[in-house]
Amino acid sequence: MLVEGAERTEYASEEPAEGPARSALRHVQLSRAIFVGGMALTVVLFATGAWQRRWIADDGLIVLRTVRNLLAGNGPVFNVDERVETNTSTAWTYLVWFFSWLTQARLEYVVLGVALTVSLAAIVFAMLGTARLWGGTESALLLPAGVLVYIALPPARDYASSGLESGLVICWLGLLWWLMIRWSQAERVRLPGFFGLVFLAGLAPLIRPEMTLVGGLALAMIFCAPVPQTRLRPIVLRALIVAAAGIVPLGYQVWRMGYYGLPYPNTAVAKDAGGAKWGQGFKYLWDLVGPYYLWVPLLVLLAAGVVAARTATAIAPAGSSTAADERRGWTLGTVRAWLRSPSAVVTLMLGSGVILTVYALRVGGDFMHGRMLLPQLFCLLLPVAVVPIRLPQGGLRSMSATDWSFAVILFALIGTAGWALFAANTTAIKTGTKISSSGIVDERVYYVLNTGHDHPILAEDYLDYPRIRPMVNDIAASPNGGLLLNSPSFMFWYVAPPPQPIPDGGAGHTVYFLNLGMTSMNVPLNVRVIDQMGLAYPLAAHTDRLTDGRIGHDKALYPDWVIVDTGVVDRKPWMPWFLDEKWVTQARTAMKCPDTEALTISYRDPLTWDRFKHNLLHALEFAKYRIDRVPKYEIQRCDLVDPFPQPPR
Repeated sequence: MLVEGAERTEYASEEPAEGPARSALRHVQLSRAIFVGGMALTVVLFATGAWQRRWIADDGLIVLRTVRNLLAGNGPVFNVDERVETNTSTAWTYLVWFFSWLTQARLEYVVLGVALTVSLAAIVFAMLGTARLWGGTESALLLPAGVLVYIALPPARDYASSGLESGLVICWLGLLWWLMIRWSQAERVRLPGFFGLVFLAGLAPLIRPEMTLVGGLALAMIFCAPVPQTRLRPIVLRALIVAAAGIVPLGYQVWRMGYYGLPYPNTAVAKDAGGAKWGQGFKYLWDLVGPYYLWVPLLVLLAAGVVAARTATAIAPAGSSTAADERRGWTLGTVRAWLRSPSAVVTLMLGSGVILTVYALRVGGDFMHGRMLLPQLFCLLLPVAVVPIRLPQGGLRSMSATDWSFAVILFALIGTAGWALFAANTTAIKTGTKISSSGIVDERVYYVLNTGHDHPILAEDYLDYPRIRPMVNDIAASPNGGLLLNSPSFMFWYVAPPPQPIPDGGAGHTVYFLNLGMTSMNVPLNVRVIDQMGLAYPLAAHTDRLTDGRIGHDKALYPDWVIVDTGVVDRKPWMPWFLDEKWVTQARTAMKCPDTEALTISYRDPLTWDRFKHNLLHALEFAKYRIDRVPKYEIQRCDLVDPFPQPPR
C-alpha cells in the first residue's frame, strides 16, 4: 500500500550528541538535497528542451486574435460583431489576456512566456505530489522517473511553448494531484486549503471541457469522503463544497449560453467532439506509442510502482480505520474513509488517464502528433513521477536476496533514463511538409519548414508561409473591400468585390481560409477572418462531418455560401471563375431556412437582454443543429423551393 507523506522532523529535535539521531538527520538532509536536485535538474532539462523547440502554432495565434479583441474592448470574440467562441480553453484565453494587459508586452512573447512557465510548474507540482505519496524524503531517496518519460517525448517539449493550452492542462493536473495527496494525508484539514482544492477542481471545464471528468471525479471523492471537523454541520459543509466548486464554471456556463448561444465552445461543434472515429483514434495512439516505444517505460515504471507500493509501510488515512480494519471487509464507512486516502487519489488519476485515452480514441485523436494524448500520459505517470529507492540496511555490500525490490527499482530507473536518451533524439514523423494518409503531422516541423524560420513565433514569421504575404498585399490593393478566396497559386488571391455603391472607407474585407491564426494576426481587427472548417464560422461548423475527411479538418463549407453571406457581387466575371452562379443562387435560398436564420442571428444580433434569454433557452438546440453543405440538398432538407427545380421525368 501507499504511505502517507506528511513530513516528520523529530530527528531535528534530538540532541546532536546522539550518534543515531545525527546519522538520521544527515540521511534526511541528503535525501532532501537529492530530491531538490533531481527536481531542479528535471526542470532545467525540460526548459532547455522546450526552449530549443520554441514556437507558436497557428492555433496558438488564434488565441491571440481573441486576446487582441479583448484588449481592444470588443469582447471575447474572434471577429468584431460576431459572438463566436473559437478557443477551447476558456481559462487559457483569460490567463493570456491578463498577463498581456498586465505587462503590455507583445502578445506572442507573453503567450510564449506563460506557456513555458505553466509547463515547468506542472513538473514541479507532479514531483511534489508524488514525493508526498511515497512518504517524503525521510523514508527513501526519491529520484525522477515518470517525469523523465514525459519531458523526453518531443511532442511534450513542442507543446510546452506553442501558444496552446497544453501546458496549462498539465499544470492544473499536477497542482490538483499535489493538493489531493496533501488532503488525503492531512491529520487535520484546514478549511482555507480545503476550499482552495475544491475551487481548483471546479475549474476543470474551463481548463478544457474533457477535464470535467477529472475535476468531477475529484469533487465526488471530496464530497463523499468524511468532511473536516469544524463547528459547521456536515450538510452545511457539503453545500459550501458545491458552491465553491460551481460558482465560477456554472456562472460562466450560463453566461456562455446566453452570450454565444452554445453550451460549449464553437470548436466542439466544428470538430464534432461527440462523433466516433475509432479506427483513426487507434492510428493516433500508435503514432505516439510506436515510434518512441513508449510502452517500454510505461511497463517498466508500472512494475517499479507496484514493487515500491508493496514494500512501503502501510499507513491508514487520517481519521479512518486502520488498514487491518479495511481488510476485514468493505462497509459504507470504510469506503468513505478510503475515498480520503492516497490509494484513492492514485486510482483517480490512473482511471482518469485511461478514460480520457478511450475518449481520445473514440473521437479519432487529433491531427497534431501526440498533442491530444499528453494529458492522459501525464495522468498515468503522476504516481511514478518520482520513485522511492531504499538502500539495503548495511549498504550495497550487504545486499542479499531479500533486497530484490531495491534491484528492481534501480533497474527501472536506469532503464527509464536510457529510454529517455533514445526518445529525446527520435524523429517520429519524417514526411516534412507532406501530410500522410493518416492526416497526422508533426505540427512544429511542418511550420518550421513551410515558413523557413527555425522558431516561428511572431505573426510576421508566418508571412513567409505560402499565400499569407500575398493576402496582406491583396488586401492593401483593394481598398473598396471584398471577399478573399485562396487561389491554386501561392502568389495571389481571388478578390470578389462588394456591390456598388461603395461606402466611405470601403465595404470591409473578409478572408476565407483554413489557417485562422496566421491570417488573423497579420490583418487588422476590422478584417473578418473565417474558415471552411468552422472554428470561427458557425455556418461551416454546423455542417455534417465528412466521413473520410482528415481528422480535425473533416468539415469544408463550399465558398458559394460565403459569397452569399458576405454580400459580394455574385455574378461573373466579378465572381471567381471556379464558382457556379447556380450554386450561389441555391445557397441564397438555403440560407433562408428558418432554423439557419435563427442560428445566424443568435451570434450576430446585438446582445440585448431578450437575445441573451433566447440564446440561453435554445443553446442546446443550436448545438445539435446541422446543415447540408450542398445547397441543393439543404433546400430539400429544409423544404424550401429550389430556384432550379429538377424537370419532371
